[in-house]
Amino acid sequence: MSSTDRNVDHALAYPEPPASPLWHRHGGATTRPLTPAEQKRNCELLVLAQRTPRPRTPRPTETMAEAS
Repeated sequence: MSSTDRNVDHALAYPEPPASPLWHRHGGATTRPLTPAEQKRNCELLVLAQRTPRPRTPRPTETMAEAS
């Protein structure tokens, strides 16, 4: 392949930069596990959200000609 190949993905030409040290946690704050009651509630809310249709935005009942 030549270096003039147009199918080259330039985003992959260099290695990914190292992650910022600010992204790492150094001890201390740990997440607490969910209780079985919280897990059940989350599951119920997820099922409800997946079943409920999203509300449509209300459309104006009058036409543009009537509004002006």
